[in-house]
Amino acid sequence: MVARAAGPGVLALLLAVCARLGRPAEEPGDGCGHMVTYQNSGTMTSKNYPGTYPNHTICEKTIAVPDGKRLILRLGDVDIESQTCASASLLFTSSAEQYGPYCRSVTVPRKLLLNTSAVTVRFESGSHISGRGFLLTYASSDHPDLITCLERGNHYSKTEFSKFCPPGCRDVPGDVFGNMADGYRDTSLLCKAAVHAGVIADELGGRIHVLQHRGLSRYEGGLANGVLSRDGSLSGKRLLFTSDAWSCLLFKGTDDCGRALSLDPRVQFRASSSWQGVSDTGQPAPWSPGQARLQDGGPSWAVGDSGGHEQQQWLEIDLGEEKKITGIRTTGSTQPNFNFYVKSFVVNFKNSSQWRTYKGIVNNKEKVFQGNANCRDPVRNNFIPPLVARYVRVLPRAWHQRAALKVELLGCHVMQDESTEWPEASPDTGLSTEREEPPTKPNPVPEEEGPPAGAGLSVTTVAILLVLLGVLLLAALGVFAAFRRKKAENLYASPEPRTTGCWKKVKRPMARHPSAEFTISYGNDDEDEEAQKRDLLASALECYQTPLDALGADSAARAGSTFRPTDAHEYALPLARARPEYATPIAPSPAGGPAPGPGYRVPAPAPASPGGTGYDRPRAGSADGGARGVSAALSQTTDPRA
Repeated sequence: MVARAAGPGVLALLLAVCARLGRPAEEPGDGCGHMVTYQNSGTMTSKNYPGTYPNHTICEKTIAVPDGKRLILRLGDVDIESQTCASASLLFTSSAEQYGPYCRSVTVPRKLLLNTSAVTVRFESGSHISGRGFLLTYASSDHPDLITCLERGNHYSKTEFSKFCPPGCRDVPGDVFGNMADGYRDTSLLCKAAVHAGVIADELGGRIHVLQHRGLSRYEGGLANGVLSRDGSLSGKRLLFTSDAWSCLLFKGTDDCGRALSLDPRVQFRASSSWQGVSDTGQPAPWSPGQARLQDGGPSWAVGDSGGHEQQQWLEIDLGEEKKITGIRTTGSTQPNFNFYVKSFVVNFKNSSQWRTYKGIVNNKEKVFQGNANCRDPVRNNFIPPLVARYVRVLPRAWHQRAALKVELLGCHVMQDESTEWPEASPDTGLSTEREEPPTKPNPVPEEEGPPAGAGLSVTTVAILLVLLGVLLLAALGVFAAFRRKKAENLYASPEPRTTGCWKKVKRPMARHPSAEFTISYGNDDEDEEAQKRDLLASALECYQTPLDALGADSAARAGSTFRPTDAHEYALPLARARPEYATPIAPSPAGGPAPGPGYRVPAPAPASPGGTGYDRPRAGSADGGARGVSAALSQTTDPRA
């Protein structure tokens, strides 16, 4: 009975033990995902990021920088499902300190500046439903402006800034819009777009310099350096990239080190074999290496039928002389009816000695470049660092239907001091395997950087521009002052009036002296003088007397105005008269006084008018009263028989 009763209990115990043994063991490292490191920096994620990380997993890695330098951690994303960080968390531990644990219920710092050069990263998960896990980047204190692979251009407001991108951002999910020539939409991932532009290599990382310009209405994407950029729509800003190495290549001397090298007429193409195909009309159409130039239309080069030895096929480009080669662009057949293209390839090169294979810097192995995804769209790959060679061979490694290529090499002329640009080549590859980064001053919490040193205009250029601007300003002031002086001289000058109209009779009006109104002089030649005065009076009335009906009742008093316009002055000047407008009586000499001198006649006083003024005053009611008053006064003063 006891044994029979104990049977079910033993069976349940055995099942529990088997279930426990059947659970996969938690191995440190099986919860780690994408991880790329190089020298003093790197990128690390949880498994399946940004998807849901697996249950009951552990990721444990130690990251370090050279001794004597501090470690910088940037936490781009932490999403771990746990309320107390007990069942799942992210923890950083060193020999003296501990940071964390961090989970969804805890505020996670974006940046950690550790007091050590090494730290152990431990991510542990339990049973959960959701959660992306984590993404972090790290670098030494030489790069205080380190950013993560998730930062975008619109996270920064400055028009120019410099940041340090870690290696490994190419395969982090996220969108890139645009291309190297036109720029990238500001919503693109910064480091991933920099890899697409070819300013940094994904396995190396590096510093980028970003310029923000006015956005475009449309961005055209494409495949380059293993990054597929998408077409983008209108944006307010766009991103343009340069880098330390790329700036040297682009701006050294007068050559653009990204120009097409096959435009040189000395360039020749050869191949291991060629396909003798047919055209759309059924006519024989050889796909020869001479058709492999990317700018040429028509079919491309295609490998011949070689009985399965296509892995040994190659297309060779002879540049005619040594050139610095910074990149390569490829397409497929470009013919819709012949969907041929190369999916991946390797590159060999030489000058005059044996052929060498272009190798990766990190692993020192043959580097396989990603080729085309169709027969039509071009794909660009950059050589970082560039190679110097005359002969280049492209060897297909994978293709669709048949290996077919059109090729364009990018680069420039070799400069005499080329060896100063890159470290010396290693014996086995002929290429640089390391590049020293210049140390920078540590900055604990840099958020935004100003323009890099050397970016923009130099101090000398700015000084020259300022001097030229000052000279132009002084010249403008001198011209303005001369113009004002000339205008002032014209304003106050008294040029000869034009002899047109009524002024033909009088060339220049007589000057009017301050005492003329109270002085009357008489000449000896009475008849000639009287004729001249009458002519003057007639010309004045002819030019300026205005009918009363044209002036109106209010202007009757101004009918005899003596003002005239002039061509040389802005305002009218008074017309000078030889005699006063009204006659002024001269009191007779008292009895016994001195007699008038010889040659002068003093007119007798006129009879007193009813007003008792002693002289004629013009009547306001008469339209020509002023003129008759002037004529009467002039007759009394000039007639010797009065």
